[in-house]
Amino acid sequence: MLKKLLRKIVGAILTVAYRVEITGLENYEKAGKRVLIIANHTSFLDPLLLWVFLPDDITFAINTHISQRWWLQPFLGLSHIFPMNPTQPMSLKALIHHFRDDTRTVIFPEGRITTTGGLMKVFDGTGMVADKTQAVVLPIRIYGGQFSYVSRLHGVFRLRLFPKITISILPPTQVKTPEHLRGKARRKFSGHLLADIMTEMMFTTSVYRQTIFQSLLDARTIHGGKHEVAEDLERKPLSYNSLITKTIVLGNALAKLTHESDNVGVFLPNSTKTLVTILALQLHGRIPAMLNYSTGSAAMLSACRIGEVKTVITSRQFLEKGKLSNEADALSKQVQLVYLEDIALTITRADKTKGLWQSVTAFSWYPKIAQQPDHPAVVLFTSGSEGTPKGVVLSHANVLANLKQLEARTDFTPVDKVLNFLPMFHSFGFTIGSILPITSGMKVFFYPTPLHFAVIPEMAYEIRATVMFATNTFLAAYAKKAHPYDFHTLRYVVAGAEKLQENTRATWMDKFGIRIMEGYGATETAPVTSVNTNIYYKAGTVGRFMPSMEYRLEPIPGIQDAGQLHVKGPNIMQGYLLNDNPGKLVPPESLYGKGWYNTGDIVHVDEEGYISIKGRSKRFAKVSGEMVSLTAVEQLATNAWPNALHAATSIPDARKGELVILLTTQKDATTQQLAAASPGVAAISLPKKILVVDSIPILGTGKINYPAVTELVINRVLDTDDDDLEDGKSDKSGDIYEDVDD
Repeated sequence: MLKKLLRKIVGAILTVAYRVEITGLENYEKAGKRVLIIANHTSFLDPLLLWVFLPDDITFAINTHISQRWWLQPFLGLSHIFPMNPTQPMSLKALIHHFRDDTRTVIFPEGRITTTGGLMKVFDGTGMVADKTQAVVLPIRIYGGQFSYVSRLHGVFRLRLFPKITISILPPTQVKTPEHLRGKARRKFSGHLLADIMTEMMFTTSVYRQTIFQSLLDARTIHGGKHEVAEDLERKPLSYNSLITKTIVLGNALAKLTHESDNVGVFLPNSTKTLVTILALQLHGRIPAMLNYSTGSAAMLSACRIGEVKTVITSRQFLEKGKLSNEADALSKQVQLVYLEDIALTITRADKTKGLWQSVTAFSWYPKIAQQPDHPAVVLFTSGSEGTPKGVVLSHANVLANLKQLEARTDFTPVDKVLNFLPMFHSFGFTIGSILPITSGMKVFFYPTPLHFAVIPEMAYEIRATVMFATNTFLAAYAKKAHPYDFHTLRYVVAGAEKLQENTRATWMDKFGIRIMEGYGATETAPVTSVNTNIYYKAGTVGRFMPSMEYRLEPIPGIQDAGQLHVKGPNIMQGYLLNDNPGKLVPPESLYGKGWYNTGDIVHVDEEGYISIKGRSKRFAKVSGEMVSLTAVEQLATNAWPNALHAATSIPDARKGELVILLTTQKDATTQQLAAASPGVAAISLPKKILVVDSIPILGTGKINYPAVTELVINRVLDTDDDDLEDGKSDKSGDIYEDVDD
């Protein structure tokens, strides 16, 4: 009786002080009598919160050493405790025996209070308990305790006395381990399944069904208005207060020049001004259409036509410094160019004062004008590696869902500094390089181009960057120029957009002591589909699928143990804007139904969910009826000549169906050398011819421009006599072809 009264009193105090909100109590009732309650561990308050707000007198499995601390004794005396010693295997067996009698027992599978604010390592032992006892698993997400003074995040987050705390009880589930697994393999797999349950819990209880600007306001509430989040080469850092105020002021000005739901072109470099422009357009329901200026005016004009873009925001200073005046002149014949310098002249002191007031009161007025989460947030144009560029429409919910999926798997914190040189017209640079930092409290430093190979390592050293996102091409180039100490502060280097070469991985490990985390994705997936992390890592793969993503592997004739990947999830695009029907949204759909996106990639997925990329379906050549991976051909060339760049393509052949041609920057490369460096590789898997070139066409995003590669090969082959090809002689340009023996 006294215990119930005490729980009510403590519960009332906690409810008032921390505004505790609990949801999903019906799931607690559904779980039954034998329940393993798993919860994330945010602070020292967590056991007290569960003891007070869960209906029954539950048991807590607590580390023996922690349970002996004096300040826990009053609480322990009021609840049921099952002491556990992690150094004693028998302790875990005793807990399994404990579940033979129906019990509701709480375990914190991380084994410690978080020091990152997110989910930490999940111990396999808890999964084994769930597997051995066949207990129902009840996931509970605690949020808010990490911002209190009784957390372990001093110096990481802005702490306060009484942050709001929410307790979310998710539907019950079970750990079902395959029967054929035994011993350590079964324990590991059980732990793996439990970790997935907790990762899914972290994502599904996060807030992503809102706009990007609302997430920005939420981030200001968490981290404080004075917290700096963005900076560029002008060295004028933006705090949340200044970023939000500038966004509102510019947004009000742009609203007078455009219409709601217009696709408005953005022709600007990586900078804080570009970030403000994007947010300003989104504020009043305009949709930034990011123009890839590295592709030239013709491609930008095509993008504007496909997206029905009538107005483009740019800057005279940018056009002058970037020597892009000709491109701007060409654009101006089809669209209206609006210059940021001209807009600045129209903004009065009264406009700035109004913007400042709106920034302070945004929490009250913005929800009234906010777009729905499914309103388009951005249009990104594909690089055209498969032909005509397409406009990819991502909603606010798509972008934010992808960020929350990533946060559920990684341990980024507000003390991290991101060096972002990837252009914002690229999905990697837009979502991960730009929106992720400002919505999660990290500080992002914008650098205008990834092509300054000697400067970027110096920038990483100067700003003490801890996180960097890049492509293999750029990482290989930086490694050649960088001093071994330039990257000493980096703790996360994530590679995506193209395959990470083994020599790049080895160079970064040997020279800098940094393990590159390879990921995989597409503009259509906003962009992260999978990524390796400190917690979930397997060499040679591109990591595991993001939470709440489904996948199917479509069988491909001639390819064993792999299939063409189709995916579905909250991060999948709203649809395409296509060349043959400008302005009309075409939702994603594949043979598996609506909402599914066919990646076009051939992948293998192992039993733990790690993905290995075998190549693109369009990057396989059919030679004499056999499927030959062009990606594999490039890898063979990389193994043979690691310091050169290589690109493989195929051309039609009347006799064999297709011929594989390798372009390389390796001087004097021959197929005989490649064959000698690739023992055991069948002749059919080697290129028929090798073409040595001074450079290989590269897109502004750092990926190889395969349409240009194919065009180059076709032109050179047509210009070269067959006899010269067979003899391995030079053509007129001095490039060399080599035949491989049949």
